Amino acid sequence: MLKRVGLICLIALLAIACNSSDENNSSGDNFDRGALLTHTADNIIIPIFEDLQAKLEALETARETFSANTTENNLESLSDAWLEAYKVWQHVQMFNIGQAKLTSLDSERGFRTYFNRYPITKTDIEGFAANGNYDLEAIPTYNSQGFPGLDFLIHGVADTDANPIDKFTINSNATGYLGYLEDLVNHMLTTNATILNDWQNNYRDTFVNNTDSGLNGSFNMMANDLVFFYEKGFRAEKIGIPIGVFSNEPLPEKVEAFYKKTVSKTLALEALTAIENTFNGKAYDGTTEGPSLKTYLEFLDRSDLVTEINNQFETSRNAINGLNDNFYQQIIDNNNQMTIVYDVIQAAVPKLKVDMKQALNFIIDYTDSDGD
Repeated sequence: MLKRVGLICLIALLAIACNSSDENNSSGDNFDRGALLTHTADNIIIPIFEDLQAKLEALETARETFSANTTENNLESLSDAWLEAYKVWQHVQMFNIGQAKLTSLDSERGFRTYFNRYPITKTDIEGFAANGNYDLEAIPTYNSQGFPGLDFLIHGVADTDANPIDKFTINSNATGYLGYLEDLVNHMLTTNATILNDWQNNYRDTFVNNTDSGLNGSFNMMANDLVFFYEKGFRAEKIGIPIGVFSNEPLPEKVEAFYKKTVSKTLALEALTAIENTFNGKAYDGTTEGPSLKTYLEFLDRSDLVTEINNQFETSRNAINGLNDNFYQQIIDNNNQMTIVYDVIQAAVPKLKVDMKQALNFIIDYTDSDGD
């Protein structure tokens, strides 16, 4: 009798263990998450990081040319290379996964800390150029580097100057500014190279094979990064914060690319394209579409939600296109129009963060205080 009871208990324990394993390692709906992760890694994430590396190398070439011959024409070429790299960054930014997440001491922002933390602290950059005392890995420099830091160096005017180029020519700290410019570009190059190398030679297989449905599963991380980027990096940082949604008044000085204000809309539209393409599984080279959040929803008979999300993306694009290219000036002239655009963008947040999350059964791993 005791043996029989023991056998029954053993069977029960094995059943519980199997059920627990299923919950942790399978979505339970028979969708091939591995294929989705493979397509995302091989045709979206890695090609984007490769393109960013190429654009950063072009930026470094333009910087070398400018540093050797500090002319207006060379500064303009440097600006063009900066913008091309910045547009690619809009596609990279959402993938704060693997080595990218471990790059800085800020675990939530990860590599974004070194590439796109804005607004910058102008006085810090001026101080760094004056004394040469800075460590780009250290927290005190987080608000003084990346694309926003380069934005000030290339397009901004130092306190003692009349034109952007003056800081590199007639400013008493011209050598310091040239040195800081070189260090910023090289830091971005080496940081992205480290992340890209890890994806190509190590993390790609880890990412693709980690089909667990739990919090640390690759699918959960990828879905979270898309929703987080839409809600925070796109909706809040590019639109909500500058127009005053989270403050008592508009803060136009907090727009992206503050010193090259005419590219605000360009960068916002590029970010929306990145989100839309990832949701639909569109390869970075634009030639194919593969397994994605879209096809996963369709597999679950939620084509209605796919249509709603894509329609909202398109509505948001049309609304942004109606704005001034210069978001700073748009806020000054007619902030109400910016607020309307924010509301249009916001309408997709519950579709992604609530409806899609429930349909695909992933876990939101970040918190916010502004509601859904």
